[in-house]
Amino acid sequence: MRATAIIQARTGSTRLPGKVLSRIKNKTMLEHVAGRVLKAHSIKGVVVATTVQKEDLAIVRVASGRGYPVYCGSETDVLDRYYQAARLFGLDHIVRITADCPLIDPGVIDRVVRFYFNARGVDYASNTLERSFPRGLDVEVFRFAALEKAWKGAHKACQREHVTPYIYQNPSQFRIASYKNTDDYSSYRWTVDTQEDLKLVRKIYNLLYGRKPGFSLRDVLDVMQRYPRLADINKRVSQKEL
Repeated sequence: MRATAIIQARTGSTRLPGKVLSRIKNKTMLEHVAGRVLKAHSIKGVVVATTVQKEDLAIVRVASGRGYPVYCGSETDVLDRYYQAARLFGLDHIVRITADCPLIDPGVIDRVVRFYFNARGVDYASNTLERSFPRGLDVEVFRFAALEKAWKGAHKACQREHVTPYIYQNPSQFRIASYKNTDDYSSYRWTVDTQEDLKLVRKIYNLLYGRKPGFSLRDVLDVMQRYPRLADINKRVSQKEL
């Protein structure tokens, strides 16, 4: 069984505007993310979910140029954007990916998606409930029925802006499963919210992309261990709370 990834992308980031279109080596961040997601055996396709804002037409052009289906919806109600995209394309099982995670690992995606399907009857599974993976390798998998239930039931702003909080905040309504890695790598920050984050990711790509374009979590860990000062680049960056 396979799922479809919906990649949320917009240029209006408050801390680093336009980050998803930032160039890393020879491509935009969005293209790297989508390309890496599609390397996962458990993924049968991607949909790029952006906004109706004029500035996000650039995202539409990049995604369409690569042949990726695109849905344009609300800028702030991302839950509605996801729901409408999933409904439009008739998706049953959805993987949530954000376009600011250019180190996303296809192997990690496969592990979480297989875990979701093997845990029969589960509505939602992720590797984010109990963090053991680096931030930036986040994978959430859920049924369309769960997404629709959240879309109908979520009323708080944070539940509309971040897609899945209504699901994992209501375990009495949904069957939820948490995927944890054996080793804890949660101290690493590989998502891109600031210039420091982008600088780190670019350095990792410079070290790995040319000789190993399909690099994995293990490859990045090896680089971080070989060059321990890399972690200093964004160590002062804090994650925004819900």
